[in-house]
Amino acid sequence: MESGQAPADAAPAALPLSVRLLQWLVIGLTASLILGVIAVVVVIVIRFPMGGAPAPLLPDTITLPAGTTAQAVTVGPDWYAVVTGDAILIYDRDTGALRQRVEIAVE
Repeated sequence: MESGQAPADAAPAALPLSVRLLQWLVIGLTASLILGVIAVVVVIVIRFPMGGAPAPLLPDTITLPAGTTAQAVTVGPDWYAVVTGDAILIYDRDTGALRQRVEIAVE
């Protein structure tokens, strides 16, 4: 046998205490990192479901006053509003009747 080689049947030397402590710290850090990533994924899946919220129901047609064009639409519990260039028109969701007209002052 060459000099400097350990015999094949010799038991490996025990690691020093500081190295064993470092080994367990690295194992603990790895485990906590894995658990943290799993927790973040679970929170994202719970907070942002894949299906999304259902779209609000709007009537098939909306009759606007002559000469106006819709720029935006928003929905409330029993009404919907149409924003035009100079006014906000609030309609009843059930009947489709104009409830209120709010003029927008342009300065």
